Amino acid sequence: MEVKDITNRDVDFAKWYTDVCKKADLVDYSSVKGSMIIRPLGYAIWEEIQKVLDRMFKETGHENVQMPMFIPESLLNIEKEHVEGFAPEVAWVTYGGKEKLEERMCVRPTSEVLFCDHYKKIINTYRDLPILYNQWCTIVRWEKTTRPFLRSREILWQEGHTMHATAEEAREETLRMFNVYKTFQEDYLALPVITGKKTEKEKFAGAEETYTLEAMMYNGYALQNGTSHYFGNHFAKAFGIKFTDKDNTQKTPYQTSWGVSTRMIGAIIMTHGDDHGLVLPPKIAPFKTIIIPIGDVSEKLEELKSSLKNNNITFKVDERDKTPGFKFAEAEVKGYPVRIELGKRDLENNLVTLVRRDTLEKIQVTFEDVVPKLNELLDIIQKDMFERAKTRRNSMIYDAKTYEELKTLATTKDGGFIKINWCGNVECENKIKDDFGIKSRCLIEDEAVTGACTVCGKEAKTRLYIGRQY
Repeated sequence: MEVKDITNRDVDFAKWYTDVCKKADLVDYSSVKGSMIIRPLGYAIWEEIQKVLDRMFKETGHENVQMPMFIPESLLNIEKEHVEGFAPEVAWVTYGGKEKLEERMCVRPTSEVLFCDHYKKIINTYRDLPILYNQWCTIVRWEKTTRPFLRSREILWQEGHTMHATAEEAREETLRMFNVYKTFQEDYLALPVITGKKTEKEKFAGAEETYTLEAMMYNGYALQNGTSHYFGNHFAKAFGIKFTDKDNTQKTPYQTSWGVSTRMIGAIIMTHGDDHGLVLPPKIAPFKTIIIPIGDVSEKLEELKSSLKNNNITFKVDERDKTPGFKFAEAEVKGYPVRIELGKRDLENNLVTLVRRDTLEKIQVTFEDVVPKLNELLDIIQKDMFERAKTRRNSMIYDAKTYEELKTLATTKDGGFIKINWCGNVECENKIKDDFGIKSRCLIEDEAVTGACTVCGKEAKTRLYIGRQY
C-alpha cells in the first residue's frame, strides 16, 4: 500500500476521490453498468449510519416498514407532477419470465405512490393519524453519469413517509426530521451543513416545500446531503385518501417525506479525506482504533483487547505478515481514527504510541493510560474535524452584490457558495445557470434583504445561496 498511489487532491480532485474509494476498499466496480459493489468497510460505515439514524427515528415515534420494489405504471401515473419529475430516470420491467406483462412496472425510484396506495386502505378516521413510517431500502434511478456513493443506478437509502390530520402537524414533522438530519450530520459525520428551503424550480417533484442540507466538499462544490419535503395534500387528493375527523366530516390528510442515502459516505470522504486517504469521524467509524503489534507482544495485546472491549471501544488488530510500514500506510488509507502501535521495545519502557489519523500526530502514553487517552482523543478528533471543515467552508462563502461581482466570482472561483440578493423570478435563476453553470442551493432565511436583485437589478425579495454541485 503506497500513499503515492493516491492522486494529490489539489491536483485532480475527481481522480483523488476515486483513488480513495478504491484504495480504502470502500467500493469496487461491478459488471452491472452504473452500479457499484459496496465492500465490507464501505458497508460497515453505512451500517453505523443506519444504526444511529434508526435509533433517532424511533425516538421520534417512527416505525420501519417495507414496501414493494415494483410500481405498476398506472399507479405511478396517478400524481402527474411527480411522474414527470422522475420519468427520465425510471427503469421499466416489461417481462416476467417469458411472459410479457399486461402492464409494465417501474423499479421504484422513490416510494411516495406505494405509501399512498397503502394509506388509502388503512386511514379511515382521525384516530388512525398520524402515521409515522420509515423504510430502509434500495431504489433505482437510471443515471447517465455515475460515481461511487454520489450517483449510482442502484442506491442504498432511507425514506420516511408520514401522514397527518392537519397541515400544521405535517409542516412541523417536515422540519422536525430535517433537524434530525442536521443534528446527525453535524454531530456524527462532523459535516457543517448549510440548511434552507429549495426554490420552486429546485424543489422535489410533487412537493409544496423542500428543505435541503447542503454540505460543502473540500473543493468547494456542494453536495445535497439530504432533503425533507412537505407535500400538502396533493398526493392524498390524487389517491382519494380521506378520513373522518372529530367533527364527523370527511377531510384529506397532509403528507411528508424525507430521505438520505449512501451519498453521505461520499460527503465524509470529500470533506475530511486527505492525500493519505480516508479520514473517518470517530462517532461513525466502525472501528475506532486499529492495533498494530510490532514484535512478540501477545500478552500485552490480549490485555489491551480485553480493556478495549470492557470500555466498548471497537477495534481491529492487524497481525498479517506485512511490514509495520505497510500496515501504518494502509491504516491511514482506511481512515481508522486512532492507530495504536504496540511495539516490543516501547513496552519494555511501559510505553505505547497512539497516532491521530486526522493530524498524524504521534502521542506516547503509558500502557495503563491507553484507554483513557484514547477516549479523550476520540472526542477531540471528532470536534476538531468539525471545526476544520467549518473553517474551510466559511472561507469559501462569498457575497456578490452586482452581476459583475457574481461573474468575477463564478469565473475565478471554481468552488464555494456565493450569496446573492434575489427577486424570486425563475428567469434570474436560469440566467445564472446558463451563464455560469451554477445552480441555486437554498434560500437564506436568516439574513435581512437590502438592495436590489444581483441578477436583474429589480427589488430583491430574498437572499439565495448558489454554487456548483455534485
